[in-house]
Amino acid sequence: MNLSPLPNSPLGVFDSGVGGLTVVRALREILPNESIIYLGDTARVPYGSKSPDTIRRFSVEDTQFLVAHGVKAVVVACNTATAHALTTLQTTFRVPIIGVLGPGVEATLADPACERVGIIGTAGTIRSHAYQHEIAMRRPDILIEAKATPLLVPFIEEGWIDHPALKSVLRDYLKPLLDKGIDTLVLACTHYPLLVPVLKRMLGQKVRLVDSASTCAAHVKAQLEEAGLLRTAKSKPTLELFLTDHSEQAENLAKRFLGGDFGRVKKATL
Repeated sequence: MNLSPLPNSPLGVFDSGVGGLTVVRALREILPNESIIYLGDTARVPYGSKSPDTIRRFSVEDTQFLVAHGVKAVVVACNTATAHALTTLQTTFRVPIIGVLGPGVEATLADPACERVGIIGTAGTIRSHAYQHEIAMRRPDILIEAKATPLLVPFIEEGWIDHPALKSVLRDYLKPLLDKGIDTLVLACTHYPLLVPVLKRMLGQKVRLVDSASTCAAHVKAQLEEAGLLRTAKSKPTLELFLTDHSEQAENLAKRFLGGDFGRVKKATL
């Protein structure tokens, strides 16, 4: 166990699959000098359909893998794992553990004009009521409408971002939220940042978007600065990708989510 994180050690990031690479992409933009080790548990994806106990067990195993590789902090780039396992991870491990949920809530409430919030995510994330609870605890006056949107992930992974069928499904999913007059839409799944362009075209300026990738990355930067853990080495930062089930499909998805090539993907055994 890494008892004293060192600034030049890599950041660890894990997700149930490759969707968390949107967080890695955002981290590389805002923290270009940081080395990153990413673990995608593609052998056991999705986490959203699993029980809370199973999600916690998987998350502990994912974190153990990253800590064994000497990371200085762990980013839980999975909304479902954050909702069910963050507290367990923070009490089990000595390195800082940062989830995607808290930063998303903070960004949602940062606008004082926010009055009606819509939340879309996987069934597991919405069923956990984690976002709803955190927002309601801080701003009980806000109207919250949450909607499970399980069909979006398959569309995104198929690369059908501009497909008419995706837009039709999105319109059906968003209608009850828009009928409630939402002014903010929380994208509570790390796949969903890839939908930002199409959502902006559909919603225009009337609805503010909060995505878990960019908000999490900004929070990680602030946390590392506060803890004195920003990388100071002048050598080129590295990116290592580990998948628990390494397939050609997973690697192609990884390239799409990361927005470019990244070298060789390694097989991880938990």
